[in-house]
Amino acid sequence: MTAPAPGFLLVGLTGGIATGKSTVSEILQRLGCVVIDADQLARDVVAPGEPAREFGDVLQPDGGLDRKKVAEIVFADPSRRKRLEEILHPAIRERFAARLAALAREGFDGIVVFDAPVMIESGGYKNMDRLVVVVTDEPTQRARLAARDRDAADGERRMASQMPLSEKAKLADYVIDNTGDRAATEARTREVHAALLADLAARRSTHSA
Repeated sequence: MTAPAPGFLLVGLTGGIATGKSTVSEILQRLGCVVIDADQLARDVVAPGEPAREFGDVLQPDGGLDRKKVAEIVFADPSRRKRLEEILHPAIRERFAARLAALAREGFDGIVVFDAPVMIESGGYKNMDRLVVVVTDEPTQRARLAARDRDAADGERRMASQMPLSEKAKLADYVIDNTGDRAATEARTREVHAALLADLAARRSTHSA
């Protein structure tokens, strides 16, 4: 009896602040991957009318959350950051699970990329079929942060709050170095995409044997 089709390959995509993860995510989407953005899920769960709202002192005039002010608060105060994660993560996981269930119902059998900045820190990477980590060197990271007009001290706090990229890379199935120009990053991303397609094909072959 043939085993059920394995469906899609679930790939975690993570990195660190200003490593260029969004660039890699955009390239993978153009290559046909379905990308689920954890940051967008986080925006959704704190939208007006949603229950996952506690930081009411940082609302914008339209009722939306002032994400910049929230970031300033939580990266300066680990206890507030922990509390925010306790509020957001369950709600994000619920929406993520609903999106995966919808893809399964639709019969999607390609690559699903979950783009999440703290996937390793939260332990969520353990639920992925493959893990891709985007890295860069510290001078490039700091230069990119400065180019965003971000306060230098704030940038340092954010970098310090995350696991070192070298440690994240040790857990990865594939590493994309985004220190160079976009052309180099795109070429490496295409290599990784091809490898992920091969992983998916191999799994299909195993399940159909």
